[in-house]
Amino acid sequence: MPVLKELLEYQREDGALRAIEQELLASEERKKFLQAKKFIEAARDKLEAYKKRAVDLKAMRDDIARRVEEIKASISEYAELDEMIEGGGDIAFYKKNAQAQLDRVRAIKAELAKLLAESNSVEEEYRKLREQYAAMQEQYKEYSEKFKALKNSRAQEVQNLTSKLEAMAKKIDPAIMDRYQQKRKERIFPILVPLTGDFCMCGFEFPKYHQSELAGGNVVECENCHRFIYKP
Repeated sequence: MPVLKELLEYQREDGALRAIEQELLASEERKKFLQAKKFIEAARDKLEAYKKRAVDLKAMRDDIARRVEEIKASISEYAELDEMIEGGGDIAFYKKNAQAQLDRVRAIKAELAKLLAESNSVEEEYRKLREQYAAMQEQYKEYSEKFKALKNSRAQEVQNLTSKLEAMAKKIDPAIMDRYQQKRKERIFPILVPLTGDFCMCGFEFPKYHQSELAGGNVVECENCHRFIYKP
């Protein structure tokens, strides 16, 4: 069973490499590094959105200021109201106009109050996000270095295993190795599993008419989990 033996030896060494990879993936250094990276990427978009909203709010405040000036100009027309009335002006008309201006003032006051509330909210949220952003930048820098150091501490082991696996792979059918590596990329592991009774480790019942194909150290793909099945 030379093919099966070599595959199992390859998987054993590959398992050691995978254990290091899993350890690095699950490390606190990597988690903190990725947490900061993800936050920073999302925060950039949010900060830009806050800046854009601040520009919009300023434009709205400028519009309110313009309308206030219009009202002031309208009100100034009534500076000589007594003389206008004495000159035969329609007091009902003046009262109607004055009420209209008052309504406009009330509407603007309500709009301004709402605008100020939103402006204060945006300003506070922007301030908090800037503080968090700065903190996460520090975390990113710190844990980026720590994760790099952790990887470097295992680099020699990884290199030794990688070199050993490359040498072992040369003794195995390239077509089989291509399929093995594809499954590895799909995070299937272990890739070679023994047939237990009539079942794969995933619980799929291996057809009896296929079991003869396992003779002589051959392997057959499981139809369910796509692992290589062998007969122990």
